[in-house]
Amino acid sequence: MMLLGVENIARRSVKRAALYKFHRGHGAQARKVLQLLEKKYGRADPANLKLADTYACDVFGDSVYAPWLRVYTAFSRTFKEGWIPDNYYGSVVVPNMKGWYGKISNLKPVSRLILDGDTFPDVAYFANGLFFTDQCVVVPEHELKSVVFQHSDRVVFKTDGSKQGNGVYIFDKDTFDREAIKSLGNGVIQKFVVQHRLFNAFAAKSVATLRFTTVVDDAGRISVRACFLRLGRAEETHIRSDHEVCVPVNLATGELCGEGYLSDWGATPEHPDSKVRFAGVMVPAFAQCVATVLGLHRQIPFARCVGWDVTVDADSHVQVLEWNGEHNDVKFSEATQGPCFSDLNWERLRAAS
Repeated sequence: MMLLGVENIARRSVKRAALYKFHRGHGAQARKVLQLLEKKYGRADPANLKLADTYACDVFGDSVYAPWLRVYTAFSRTFKEGWIPDNYYGSVVVPNMKGWYGKISNLKPVSRLILDGDTFPDVAYFANGLFFTDQCVVVPEHELKSVVFQHSDRVVFKTDGSKQGNGVYIFDKDTFDREAIKSLGNGVIQKFVVQHRLFNAFAAKSVATLRFTTVVDDAGRISVRACFLRLGRAEETHIRSDHEVCVPVNLATGELCGEGYLSDWGATPEHPDSKVRFAGVMVPAFAQCVATVLGLHRQIPFARCVGWDVTVDADSHVQVLEWNGEHNDVKFSEATQGPCFSDLNWERLRAAS
């Protein structure tokens, strides 16, 4: 019994240390963003920042949640009740509303097992030393190349847990190397999606993605709460979070907002490389995109908030590139479109001890 007690104390100590590091990292990131915002747009109203500080303590129970509320406030030039701080989302909402069911999204080869439909562009998987088809049939290594390039001249390999543009590798028939893939670890091989011409006009080399956030409320209803378009830069082969351009999308109409935002949160009315303007642009097949992510979330309602990376191909078909059932980004949506979750009572949740 004494040994068990010591082990429990050790676990709690490790958890507290990890949580301290988590909040410290978020605080540093948020303060840097706040500095960038105030450098670009001037000092935020101290009275509004004080409201953010008070709200963090009174509603969420700790001042560690104030930094992201301050960012939202500085960005919006006002304070809004109902905002969810990104570190509260990660440390409290994610464990309470997703748990192990959300972690499954990191295991890319199981997506098609869980989520029915042909919207994923998966063509093969590598897992634990074996290659598989998208139907989970083992592929002899000497046949892999013919399977992978059966319907596409280029493919993308994504490692398990890949995010923010890291762990993403593009191959064509000449550069494809199964030994290189094996050295990278478990993951999915997807056909390279030829994107819709509207997205091509912004940046032709990388595939634009729509980031949808869907939630399951306490009555089991599933809804879309936020959406923004992620665009790469002119010379990049895939979107990277440190260089991306993000443009909020009107959920009711599918129209891009008049301004997008660079990685330093600076506003721009046009893509910085192609100079194509955002105002008045309608996302192609937007209604089908919405229907797709809602339909998929109905199959995994146990993870109650999911981020979906979706694109529309050259034939106007919806393609789901990946899903994130863990700490999907909410800070950009909260700042630009939020409060997105104010009716869900997430502020009543508390961190597990």
